[in-house]
Amino acid sequence: MSQAALPSMDEVTEAFSLIDDWEERYRYVIELGKALPALRPDQRSEDNRVKGCASNVWLVTHVRNPGPDAVIDFEGESDAHIVKGLVALTLGFYSGRPARDILASDAFELFRAFGFEQHLTPQRSNGVRSMIERIRADARAALAG
Repeated sequence: MSQAALPSMDEVTEAFSLIDDWEERYRYVIELGKALPALRPDQRSEDNRVKGCASNVWLVTHVRNPGPDAVIDFEGESDAHIVKGLVALTLGFYSGRPARDILASDAFELFRAFGFEQHLTPQRSNGVRSMIERIRADARAALAG
């Protein structure tokens, strides 16, 4: 899934407003994950693995213009279907944004608004938090140049 193909949060919000059943919402999230392109084998490294996730999650960070004008693009993958969908949602929220905007926003608030807090296992919620913390740490590093 290219940056352009990542779902906008408006699209996801609209889809969630039309889907009341949580089984259907899970299927939607899984479909988003299936659309993510696979990482290259060398990108599935220990350095790119997100610590704190029960499933394997890899996140690759690409910084444009390191320093105060840094913009960050992300690639990601997981070996679990629902988690890969959560990766797609998170990348849709953060990828392609200025690092300062990444630090000023919290995707977990959006996940709460969608109702994930009540419908994800504690392990998956912790994994999403770990992924967001990693993205925010990468944004801080990009701003530092």
